[in-house]
Amino acid sequence: MKSSAKTPAEYINSLKEPQKTEIKKIHTLIRKTVPNLKPHMKFGMLGYGTYHYKYASGREGDWMVIGLANQKNYISLYSCLSDGKNYIAEKHKKDLPKANIGKSCIRFRKLEDVDLGVIKRVLLETNAMVQKHKIQA
Repeated sequence: MKSSAKTPAEYINSLKEPQKTEIKKIHTLIRKTVPNLKPHMKFGMLGYGTYHYKYASGREGDWMVIGLANQKNYISLYSCLSDGKNYIAEKHKKDLPKANIGKSCIRFRKLEDVDLGVIKRVLLETNAMVQKHKIQA
């Protein structure tokens, strides 16, 4: 669900419960775990840090390093970096059995469906890749 909020605080405050409380908890975890990734709004969702990409086709742009969004039926947490073989979220599929894992997305209905320790590891691995590749966060 794309938001028209201009700031992360406006986005969080616009949500209804229980999603508001759950998104706020994840936002706090992200800010404490990877404080160098500055929060912003990107494409109607919360973004943390940015990086520039360029495809072989010549297409290029800027995207968020980590994303967080409230959807109609679930919460989405995006870890948008890859080591060239796997996206970080994919590597933790077995660790998050109640979540639906895509290439870069962890989708879950409620916070109790995921292990926050695993989420923290995803955040730290993402941040390590930011540091390793000297990505502008």
